[in-house]
Amino acid sequence: MTARISALAEVDPLSVPLPHGTEVTLRVERLHHGRRVPQGLVGRIVRARDGGFDVLVTGVGEIWYERAELAPRRAGQLHFAQRREAAWQSLFPCRVLEATVGSQAWGLADEKSDTDVRGAFALPFSWTGGLAEPPHDLVSADGSATYWEARKLIEQALRADPNTLELLFVPSVKPLDEIGQWILDAREAFVSKLLFGSFGRYALSQLDKLSASQRLAEHRDLVLAWLCEDPTPSLDELARRLAATEQSDDTHAMRTRLKQLYRSLWDQGLLESNDLAGLTAYARAGGRRPPDARSLRPKNAYNLLRLIELARGWLATGKPTFAATGAFREQLLTIKRGELELEEVLKQAEAMSPALEAARDGSALPEQPDFERADALLRRIHQELARRHVMNVPGPWSASAEEPKT
Repeated sequence: MTARISALAEVDPLSVPLPHGTEVTLRVERLHHGRRVPQGLVGRIVRARDGGFDVLVTGVGEIWYERAELAPRRAGQLHFAQRREAAWQSLFPCRVLEATVGSQAWGLADEKSDTDVRGAFALPFSWTGGLAEPPHDLVSADGSATYWEARKLIEQALRADPNTLELLFVPSVKPLDEIGQWILDAREAFVSKLLFGSFGRYALSQLDKLSASQRLAEHRDLVLAWLCEDPTPSLDELARRLAATEQSDDTHAMRTRLKQLYRSLWDQGLLESNDLAGLTAYARAGGRRPPDARSLRPKNAYNLLRLIELARGWLATGKPTFAATGAFREQLLTIKRGELELEEVLKQAEAMSPALEAARDGSALPEQPDFERADALLRRIHQELARRHVMNVPGPWSASAEEPKT
């Protein structure tokens, strides 16, 4: 432990990579749309771009900074960034499988779409026996590429995880090693009626959450307007008004929503206090507002509809079709552009539910994945990695492979 602390002390916080999601401290003051963003605020890395980073600053928005203008927020963040980059550099050659996924694979990309890569890697034998916990994910600094360790990939696939099954079956998938080919040869072992829940029901539940978020945003706009009235309405009065807009008598539920509202704004750093008084001061100050509810068009809703249709087709035919075509593709693009009300998206999802359930009921897919075949695959992979280590087979899995640092 002492050695680790000493090593961290020697690391220059301005030189370590800043992966997607890293919390950083702003080292310079900046003006953003006429607003002063002081030095010392905390933000989170959103993406690497143009030699620097887009940073999300709570209550302000995304601002671009040069690398020298940012420092990891905590020693833990510094250590995480250091280990993440070290794992990427050491294990990137150990990739066994790779594919282009996301909108590029779905036929829904536009000029603003990124190219997302997903894959799998196999740990060298020397990484599996010591005290150091080996990484189970490799993630590029900009977040556009993710690779799962082979065991994690298999465990996720057995749960019918949508992202994992997409990697295994998308047309662009290619093996980078014999081990990757073994995984592809066994991929049908992971396909079962569990698709119904992990794809279809999951998508429907996420759409319900989007609907709830939309209602909360609409309530926010109403409440902020009401709090500018004189005299200021009480919490009970606000609850009664909200209940009336919902044609409900449940004022207790409306009180709960009001508390959720000011807690949410407090968490975003927009309120001076986590209570109704703080919300009132915020409403009357006329400062920066979150997006109006009418402008909230959750664009990821298009992917949820895509998942429902993918599950239906896979259950019905036994084969996946990832690229959307024809009228359905145009429908998804309309949602992606934010041109369709969320309520309409929800109606479309509900209309797709009977066909999804009928596909499950009539599906020829097995009820459960083939656990024995998956177990045999994982054992084969581990035995092969041990063989390459013992025989010192040339390549990234040889006995001379770099070992993890404790």
